[in-house]
Amino acid sequence: MMLIRRDRDIHDTEGGWFRARWHFSFDRYRDPDNDGFGAMRVFNDDRLVPGAVWPLHPHRDVEGLTYVVEGTFGHEDNVGGSFGPLPAGSVQRMTLGSGALHSELNASQDEPMRFIQIWILPDTAGLQPEVEQRVFTRHDRTNRLLKVIGPEGGDVVTVHQDASVHVGALESGTELTHPLGNDRGAYVYLIEGAADFGEEPVARGDAAKITDEREVRIRARVDSELILVDVPMRFKPVGIWAGRI
Repeated sequence: MMLIRRDRDIHDTEGGWFRARWHFSFDRYRDPDNDGFGAMRVFNDDRLVPGAVWPLHPHRDVEGLTYVVEGTFGHEDNVGGSFGPLPAGSVQRMTLGSGALHSELNASQDEPMRFIQIWILPDTAGLQPEVEQRVFTRHDRTNRLLKVIGPEGGDVVTVHQDASVHVGALESGTELTHPLGNDRGAYVYLIEGAADFGEEPVARGDAAKITDEREVRIRARVDSELILVDVPMRFKPVGIWAGRI
C-alpha cells in the first residue's frame, strides 16, 4: 500500500530565522493522522538563515538523525561540545538516550542552510549520549540509494534500532528499487525534482508512506534528489515512549 502526501498538505511553519516543514506531529503542531511512522517519530525539513542558531534544547530516548541538504551544518551539545561543520551530503546521529541538550546551527554567516532531521525511537532505553557523523559526496549517492545510516555501523553511521536511511541523486531516467521486508515500511521524500514512486507521479516536496509491499520502485523523470527511511512497523517502545504510542 502506498499513501502519497503532497507538498501542499505537509505542515509549514515560519519563525523568521527558520522555516520548517513538519511531516508528523511536532512541538505545538498536532496531527492525529500523522503521529509517526513505525519506529520513526519525526521527519522535519528545516531551513536556517545565515548565522542562525537553534538554541540548546533537551531530549531523551531519541536517535536524532540529520541529513544535510545544502549549506553548512553545525552542532553543539552539553555532552561532547561542538561538532562539524558538515557540508551537504553529510549525516549525523546523536543518541540522546539518558538525556542531553543539543543545538543545530547554520555554520555559515553568508549562505542559508537546509537539513532534514529524523527521530528514530531506539531499541534500548537510557543509552549513553553520543554523536557520530560522516561526510558523503554527491558522487557516492549518484544513481543509487546510498545507505548512510544503519544498525550495523561500519561504513555507515550507527543507529540503535533496526532502521536505515538511504539517499540518492538520480539522473533523469534512472530507475531503481529498494526491497522491503515483512512488517517494514518506507517513508520516501522527494527533496528536489520529479519522479514516479511506483505508478504515482510525485513532485518536489511530495512524500510517500509505503507498507505491505515487497519493494519500493522509483524512477526519476528529471534529475532528482530523495531520501528514504526504512523502519520496522512493529516494535516495542522503550524509555519515555513505553506505553505512549
